[in-house]
Amino acid sequence: MKIAIVLPGGVDRGGEERVIPVFLALIERLARVHEVHVFALHQETAPGTWPLRGATIHNIGEGRTVWRAIGAVIAEHRRAPFQLVQAIFSGHCSFIAVAAATYLRLPSAVHIAGGELVVLHAIDYGGRRTWRGRLREAVVLRLADVVTAASQPILNALRAMGIDARRVPLGVDTVAWPPSTPRSRGEGPAHLVHVASLNRVKDQDTLLRAVAKLVHAGVDVELRMVGVDTLAGEMQRLAQRLGLERHVSFLGFRTQRELRPLLASADLLVMSSLHEAGPLVTLEAAVLGVPTVGTAVGHIAEWSPNAARAVPPGDADALTEAIHSVLDDDGLRMRLAAEAQRRALAEDAEHTASLFLTIYGELAAGSHRASLVSERDG
Repeated sequence: MKIAIVLPGGVDRGGEERVIPVFLALIERLARVHEVHVFALHQETAPGTWPLRGATIHNIGEGRTVWRAIGAVIAEHRRAPFQLVQAIFSGHCSFIAVAAATYLRLPSAVHIAGGELVVLHAIDYGGRRTWRGRLREAVVLRLADVVTAASQPILNALRAMGIDARRVPLGVDTVAWPPSTPRSRGEGPAHLVHVASLNRVKDQDTLLRAVAKLVHAGVDVELRMVGVDTLAGEMQRLAQRLGLERHVSFLGFRTQRELRPLLASADLLVMSSLHEAGPLVTLEAAVLGVPTVGTAVGHIAEWSPNAARAVPPGDADALTEAIHSVLDDDGLRMRLAAEAQRRALAEDAEHTASLFLTIYGELAAGSHRASLVSERDG
């Protein structure tokens, strides 16, 4: 089977920086079985093609990206036919995938992986903030043959729109991230880690205020924040105003190889996002035996209260209390870690690939049956 996958990026030719690890894990596993062509919209500014993890990457680049991407899928199909087109992320990716598949009379699949269904006007975030976005999602998601999403909150949002969808979590590659047994806390300060780009939707403002409340209550904590700063130092200045210079360090971007020991050494992963389909780092931390306390989004919401602890987004007081309660009861923290790890290992990268391959088999069989009916009727 020849498969086209449309995604925004995360497939850098070096395979280490500017990548989304779960994308690479999925692509590699699909490419073991089928011929995979990935159409990346904005990995590089100029068009280009390169091999990665057994697949062929077609970078579309800047300038009329949507229409050139549709043309690139069609052109590759004419060289040798695709059997289906998959979008990872909706928005422009799903429009491209469904438009190309419709033109070529192929089945299409869309995986919701970000803020495509969200409306957060206060921070100008979400794919459904405009009438064009709402119309695009309503039409494209109904035209797709299969819609999938990583977590139950996203499935609930889809069903509220009248879209039936399947849960397909994007699991961790346990070859690259070997599991570690959950460990008890040691002496000294509690080690917290936060992994996310510094931006509005991740709401590090709420996290820093929660940590400040912990410090002022006498809790000995150290927070490491890992991620690209898109806010021009705003969070660093907030940490200074809150008196957190000795308690918070901003580490910037870290490769997966650098991130793994940082996560493994933490007592808790702490997240404060206003929206997530995952977050994927919750699964990575769980594989390493580290539980998550965070806002009620994505996997954190669906795992709470037995495999994570979740609080309402934007509520610094509730986040403070949840972090404190887990740090204050190491038996609870260890139980959360064990259950989180069990769930993450049950839904690892192999499981993800298996679910997608099952869907692709169903789509190919349905397409084959449709073609037989068409030929017979003709």
